Amino acid sequence: MIFSRTLLRRHTVLPGFDLALGLTIFYLSLIVLIPLSATFLRTTELTWPQFIDVVTSPRVVASYKLTFGSSILAAIVNGVFGLLVAWVLVRYQFFGRRIVDALVDLPFALPTAVAGITLTGLYASNGWIGKFLAPLGIKVAYSPIGVFVAMTFIGLPFVVRTVQPILEDLAKELEEASATLGANRLQTFRHVILPVLMPALLTGFALAFARALGEYGSIIFIAGNMPMISEITPLLIITKLEQYDYAGATAIAVVMLVMSFILLLAINGLQAWTRKRQGK
Repeated sequence: MIFSRTLLRRHTVLPGFDLALGLTIFYLSLIVLIPLSATFLRTTELTWPQFIDVVTSPRVVASYKLTFGSSILAAIVNGVFGLLVAWVLVRYQFFGRRIVDALVDLPFALPTAVAGITLTGLYASNGWIGKFLAPLGIKVAYSPIGVFVAMTFIGLPFVVRTVQPILEDLAKELEEASATLGANRLQTFRHVILPVLMPALLTGFALAFARALGEYGSIIFIAGNMPMISEITPLLIITKLEQYDYAGATAIAVVMLVMSFILLLAINGLQAWTRKRQGK
């Protein structure tokens, strides 16, 4: 045992565990823990009644509902269609496949302002898509639907890129064996493929949700930013900062941070439960 540990220490590429752990904690503290701690400390400028008044005002609560509701809904939609896109890219060969694969990463490459202006131009009442929706009474731009559309647009690549490698490594022999045993396509997908993909799918869902929750640049152009209707929480935080209400801005940010942490913790717990069921 001693010889194996010595051999491991000699042949390791990275520095020793103590040094690597120290650098990791230092980096995380500098980038993550200290800024988050500063956010919590800034709210101590408010008394508890003042804090409650700020974070429970009707305008703030309306922004919570829109931001979290649209983020979860967009992540669910991306989970379904992201899986479908990944499946098509992995399992089918067709003309222009590489172009489609590259287009998936377009929301990563586009500046958020450009994405917002583009979506607004498409879905406005006189836009290429909006002019067909307007006669049906569907208003996308400058409405809560526009918030959902922008969140869906920027979250799709997270699901596709987390599911795609797992699909590529998934042996087709498992599906053939399932079919040989008499299972139909739906049963094969439900009992053979989906359990393997579920951890990656939940990871993509969590990433898409977190990305949508913190999105600002692309949403403010298409949302209309009307208080109580289409105003997202990040915009409300920016508004309070512009009014030099730093304590109020950090109070809203703390509530958003805590709620995000709880939701992500629940997603990670579901992911761990899924892996445990698979015996991993």
